[in-house]
Amino acid sequence: MEDEEPKSEMLKQEKWKRDLALIEAALYVAGRPLDLKTLGSVLKTRSKRKIQSLTRTLMREYGSRNTALEILELEDKRFVLQLKAEYTPEVRRLALRPLLSLGPLKTLSYIAYRQPVPQPQVIDVRGRHAYTHLKQLEELGLIFREKAGRTRIVRTTDFFADYFGLSHDLRTMKQQLKNIFEDSPKVNPKKMT
Repeated sequence: MEDEEPKSEMLKQEKWKRDLALIEAALYVAGRPLDLKTLGSVLKTRSKRKIQSLTRTLMREYGSRNTALEILELEDKRFVLQLKAEYTPEVRRLALRPLLSLGPLKTLSYIAYRQPVPQPQVIDVRGRHAYTHLKQLEELGLIFREKAGRTRIVRTTDFFADYFGLSHDLRTMKQQLKNIFEDSPKVNPKKMT
């Protein structure tokens, strides 16, 4: 009987370590913020308390290491494994080809900051080439267009928010974008009319 107790405790510790490794693997493979439900699907559990405890433990472990990676907890209890900002300038050139070229990225920025925005307004501001941008952005799952009378309204998707590490709440997202644009010497949100 006495042997079973330490054995049971050892099995619990092994499971805990495996669960931590699975969360780390999920965050690494996704390359974007993941919510508790998604992490739970990897661990095959619905216990948000357990998932949050495991993820915060892993977050503390990364915080105590002297590495270039960190795990952050974002709004809505989403977590992301990412490169620490201080290392980005030195390694940026090694990153794979960007998801978007400059033109579609500018169109996406305009949509994200002004959403919900009528499609004719996007075309008026960004030019006729924006039709191609809209198609590309929609195919990538970053935006969606919905009918509103005789026009279409353009909005970003949850995937957009996750991919760029932004809030799903529109008001908060717009404030985050405003802060990003103000910190960037090339972009001025006041000129995004």
